[in-house]
Amino acid sequence: MKNENLSRFDRIVAILIHLQSGRVVKAQDLAERFEVSLRTVYRDIRSLEAAGVPITGEAGIGYSLVDGYRLPPVMFTQEEAASFVAAEKLMQKFSDKALSSHYESAMYKVKSVLKGSAKDQVAALESQIWVETSLELFNERTPDALNVLLSSIAEKKQVTLQYRTPYNDELTDRIIEPIGLFNENNYWYVMAYCLLRHDYRQFRTDRMQGIRLTQHPFTKEHGPLQNYRKTASPAPGTEVTIRVDKEAARYIRSGSKYYGLVSESIVGDKVEMTFLANDMQDGIPRWYMMFADCAEIVGPESFRNRVSELLEKARMNLEAGVQSYT
Repeated sequence: MKNENLSRFDRIVAILIHLQSGRVVKAQDLAERFEVSLRTVYRDIRSLEAAGVPITGEAGIGYSLVDGYRLPPVMFTQEEAASFVAAEKLMQKFSDKALSSHYESAMYKVKSVLKGSAKDQVAALESQIWVETSLELFNERTPDALNVLLSSIAEKKQVTLQYRTPYNDELTDRIIEPIGLFNENNYWYVMAYCLLRHDYRQFRTDRMQGIRLTQHPFTKEHGPLQNYRKTASPAPGTEVTIRVDKEAARYIRSGSKYYGLVSESIVGDKVEMTFLANDMQDGIPRWYMMFADCAEIVGPESFRNRVSELLEKARMNLEAGVQSYT
C-alpha cells in the first residue's frame, strides 16, 4: 500500500472516531485538525458513507452519526496511553474530588481496551509521574464545586453560592448562571451572570463556601466564554517599570503576568519590565519585595514610596524581633 493511501486510510478512521466524539462536527473543524482542504474532507465523508457508515448532515452545516451507531472500542497506541497517565495525575491534583473520581472511572475503561504492551507501559509510568501543588483550589466545604458547575453549564440550570469576597472577607449569597470555567494562575474560576449584581462576574472556586445546583433554568441566553473574558478584563491600572537582573528575570516571569506585565526589553545587562498594575497598595509592591535585591525601580515615584514604606515596616519588625529575643 502506498504511503499516501495509508495516510488517507488513517485519516478516514480518525474522522470516524471524531464523529463518534460529538453530536455535530463541522467540516471546517475536521479540515483544521487534519490540515487538509474542505474538498478532501468532503471526499473522505463520502468514502465513509460508501463503506456503510450512517452519516447525517451536509456540507456547510456539519456531520453526525445516526444515533445509536457505535464502533467497538478502538485500540490506543503506547504514546496515547502515556498521555492518559499524565492527564490522570493532573486531574487528581487540579480538579475536585467528584470530577477526579469520574475521570478515574473513565481511565479504568480506557485501560480495559489497551493492548498488553500498552498496559505494561501504563503500569510502569503510573508510579513515576508526580504532580504537586501547594494551592488550595477548593474549599473543604465545596469539594465538588467543579462538578456542580459543569452540570449547570451543560443543563443550563442556575446555581446558588455562598461566596467570600476577596477584599472585605464578606460572605454573600449569590444566584448565578455559569457560562464557562477557566484556569488562571493555577486557580479555577467560573464566569457567570450574577443575578444579585445583574452583570457578568467571575468567581474563584476556593472562595466558595457553599454551592448547590438548582432546578431553575437560566433567565437569558449567554454567549461563548471568550466574549465575557474580554469584557471582564480589569481596567488599565498604573504603569510600573522595573529593571531586573537577567538571571533573576528567568525565575519571576511565571508570576509576572498576574501582576499586569505588558512588555519587556533588554536594557544593558538587565531586563526592563513594564506593568499595568491594579493594586498599588499591596499587590505588586509586595511581589516586588520578593526579589528587590535583584531589581531596581524605574518608576513611578508612588510605587517607590510604597515599597519604601513596606521595607521600613519590615526593618522595624526585624529589630523588634531581635530585641525581644535578646
